[in-house]
Amino acid sequence: MKKLIILIGLVFLLSACHQQQVVATKPGVYHDFTLLPNGWRLTPVGRHIRIGEFPLNLLITPDEQWAITSNSGTGEHGLSLVSLKNLKEVQRLVLPKTWRGLASNKTGSQFYISGGNDDCVYILGWQADTLQIQDTLFLAKSSNKTNISVTGLAYWTPDRLLVVSKGVPKLFLLDLKSKKVLKALSMPAACYEVLVNEKTNQAYVSVWGKKELMVVDLLAMQISDSIQVGSHPCEMVLSQDGQRLFVANANQNTVSVVDLVSKRVVETLNSAISPQLPPGSTPNSLALSSDGRRLYVANADNNYVAVFDISEMGQSKSLGFIPVGWYPTAVRILKSTGQIVVANGKGLASAANPQGPKPGHPELPFDVHQYIGQMFQGTLSIIPEPNLQKLSNWTRRVYENVPFSRKTVKKAPSSKVVPVEHNGQKSSVLKYVFYIIRENRTYDQVFGDLKQGNGDSALCLFPRRVTPNAHKLAETFVLFDNFYADAEVSADGHNWSTAAYATDYVEKTWPTLYGRRGGKYDFEGSEISRPFSGYIWDNCLKHGVSVRDYGEFVKHDPQNKNRFVANVPGLKGHVCPTFPGWNLAIPDTFRFERWRADFDSLVSKGQVAAFNILRFPNDHTAGTNPKFPTVEAMIAENDYALGLFVEHLSHSSIWKNSIVFVVEDDAQNGSDHVDAHRSPLLVISPYLKRHWVDHTMYSTSSVLKTMELILGLPPMTQFDLAATPILDPFTEQADFTPYVAVKPAINLHQMNSPQAYRAERCLEFNLSKEDAIPDIEFNEIIWKAVKGAQSQMPPPVRSAFVQIRSEDD
Repeated sequence: MKKLIILIGLVFLLSACHQQQVVATKPGVYHDFTLLPNGWRLTPVGRHIRIGEFPLNLLITPDEQWAITSNSGTGEHGLSLVSLKNLKEVQRLVLPKTWRGLASNKTGSQFYISGGNDDCVYILGWQADTLQIQDTLFLAKSSNKTNISVTGLAYWTPDRLLVVSKGVPKLFLLDLKSKKVLKALSMPAACYEVLVNEKTNQAYVSVWGKKELMVVDLLAMQISDSIQVGSHPCEMVLSQDGQRLFVANANQNTVSVVDLVSKRVVETLNSAISPQLPPGSTPNSLALSSDGRRLYVANADNNYVAVFDISEMGQSKSLGFIPVGWYPTAVRILKSTGQIVVANGKGLASAANPQGPKPGHPELPFDVHQYIGQMFQGTLSIIPEPNLQKLSNWTRRVYENVPFSRKTVKKAPSSKVVPVEHNGQKSSVLKYVFYIIRENRTYDQVFGDLKQGNGDSALCLFPRRVTPNAHKLAETFVLFDNFYADAEVSADGHNWSTAAYATDYVEKTWPTLYGRRGGKYDFEGSEISRPFSGYIWDNCLKHGVSVRDYGEFVKHDPQNKNRFVANVPGLKGHVCPTFPGWNLAIPDTFRFERWRADFDSLVSKGQVAAFNILRFPNDHTAGTNPKFPTVEAMIAENDYALGLFVEHLSHSSIWKNSIVFVVEDDAQNGSDHVDAHRSPLLVISPYLKRHWVDHTMYSTSSVLKTMELILGLPPMTQFDLAATPILDPFTEQADFTPYVAVKPAINLHQMNSPQAYRAERCLEFNLSKEDAIPDIEFNEIIWKAVKGAQSQMPPPVRSAFVQIRSEDD
C-alpha cells in the first residue's frame, strides 16, 4: 500500500511538472499568475492602480490621503496624483521634462518636482483636489545650456530646498523665497538622492557614479565626511533614532547599513533570493515600517520587495519577500495603516501593440499609442502589511516566480562540444570564439522569406537578393526562428549584448534620451553605465581567457586619430588599433580587411585570442541620406563583409576549433509578425548540424551563456545564469567544409538620390552616435526606401523586454 501511495504521488508530481512546463513556455496571463517573456512570473499582491508612464519615484502626502508619482517615460513626462481613499488616479499632470526628484513641505501644501534636463524645479500647489504649477526655480540661466540635470530633492527648513544633479554633479541650496541658488557644492560624480537629518543638520548625498556617500554639514554648507558603500548607491532611508542610514546599492544585490556615529558600514544586507546569486536584483528603493523595525527593499529586476528585521543594529535578518509588479522603482509605507505602497515602473504585464506606430497615418492619441518606448504604463500597488504567516506564503510565491527555483540541467547531444553547466569545464574541441555584433534588424526583415522558418515574407525588406550570405549561412548551418534581443534600443542593447544586464543608470535614463528630453549617449563604456560584474571580456580575462576586440567599446586614440583605443579599462591592451568603431561612413568590408590583416598576423604567430568580439554596424543604414549609399547597398555591403569573414576564417588553420556567433544588439528598426524583439541569430562552426532549423526560444543572454560554457567561464549576472543555452544544434560529427562567400548581386556603391524619400530630413539626423535619431521616423524611411514612398509600413508587434530563462521542470 505504501509503495502504491508513493507511486501515485510520483505520477501526480510528474503530471504537475509536465503541466508546469507547458504553461511556462507560453508567456501570457493565466488564472493565478502572469508569465513574462523573460521567464519571470508576476503574482503581484494587493490592489493595483494604473498611473503614468515609467514612474521613478513616489511620495505620500503628510496626511496620507494622496500618493504622487514622478513619471519619466519616452512618450510622456509628468506626475500622477492618486487618491489613497478611492484608490484611483485623479490627475495626470503633463510636464515638459521630469526625472525622479520629488519632495514636499512639512504641511503638504506645496510640492517640488525635478525638471530633469531643463535644469529646474517645479513648485506645485493645490487647486481644489488637483495640483497646479505655481512657480519654476531655475538652477542656471535659461540661456546657459549647462546640462545640470536635476535628480533628487529634499525639503529643509521653511525656506530652503536641497537639490542634487547628475549632469553637472552638485548639491544646490535654493532659497524658496528669493528663488535663488544660495550655494552650489561640487560632488565627485553623478548624484541620485539627497536626504536631510534634521537632528544633526546634516545631509547625505548618494553619489550614483561612485561607491560613495557624502555627508554635508548644512550649517557650513560643506562636505564633512565621505563613506564608502556599494556600487550605484541610490535611494536612502534613516532609522527612526537617526543613528543608522540604509543605502540601496542598485548595481549589486545589497543594502549598506551605515552607523552614522562611527561613519562606517556596519552591515550589508543581501536582497537577492539566494546569497550566492550574481548581480541582477537591482535594489533601488527603501522604506521603513511605521514602528521602524522592518526595512522594505524594492528589487527592480527581480519584481519583488525584500523584507528585513532591522530592530537590532548589527543583527538584521531576512523575513521574506513580497511579490509585486514589473520593475518596482519605489516603495513607501502608510504610517497610519502599515500598508505598503509600491510603484511598478513597467506595470503588471507585457503586451502586444496592435495600435503601434503606422507611418503615413495620422498620429494616434497618446492614450492609445503603442510605440514600444511608450508602453511602460506604470501601476501603483496598495498592499496590506503582512504578518509572518502571510509573509511566508508570499515568500513561497516569490520563489515560484523566479526561474532559478524551476531550473534544470538540459541534456545536450554533446557535452564534449558545449558543456551543459557553468562548472568551469571548457569545450574540448572549440578553442576560438568569434562574436559579431550588428545593428537593429528584426528576423522578418532578413529571414521572412525563408519558408522553413516562421517568417512573414510581406515584412521581408532584405531577402536573399540583398543578404545572400546571411541566407546561405542560415541554410547551411542553423536557422534560428525564435531568437529575441534582450534589449529595446542600442543604449541597453550593447550592454545586454556584452554583459547580460543593463544597469539602473541605463534603464532609467535611456527613455528620457530617446524621448528627446535631453541627456547624452554615454551607455557604452562610461563609468556609471558599467555593470558591477563587468563585461564578457572582463569575465574572460579574470579567468585566464585571452581577448581581442575589434571595434566594440572603442574610441579614437587622442594621440592618433587613425588609430583606436579601448573605451573601458578592461579592454586596454586588447584592442586592435586599426579596426574602427561606430562610423557609418566606413564600409564594413573595410573593417573586414583590417580584421583579416590582424588575424593573419596573429595566426602566423600562434597568438589568436580565445575570445574575439567584432562590430559590423552598417546594417543600421543611414536611411536616404544623400551622402551615404542606399539602404539596400549598406545592408548588402554588411552582408558581404560577414560572408568574407566566415570564408576567410573557414579557410584558416584554426577553423577546425572555431565557432562564430552573430547577433543584432537590438531589433528596434524594423517590423516582425511575432515580436519586435525577434532578431536574426547566426551560429557557424564545423560542429553544428547542417541544414538544421531550431525553434527553441533563445535570447541574447542565451548566446552569452553558450559562449561562457564553451570557454569555461562562470555567469556574469542572474540573466545569463538563468538563460537557455544553445545546445541542440551541436554535434560531434564535425564537417570542416569551408564556406565560400556569395558576391553581392546589387551595386554596393549606389548612392541615395537627393530626391529620395525624406532625403533632406536624413541630412539632419545625427549619425555620429548610435540611436541619436528618431526611431519611428527612421523606421518609416527605411521601409519606404525599399518598398516605395507610397507604401504603408505595418505596425510592429511588441511585448517589452524579452529575456529568456532555462526550461522549467
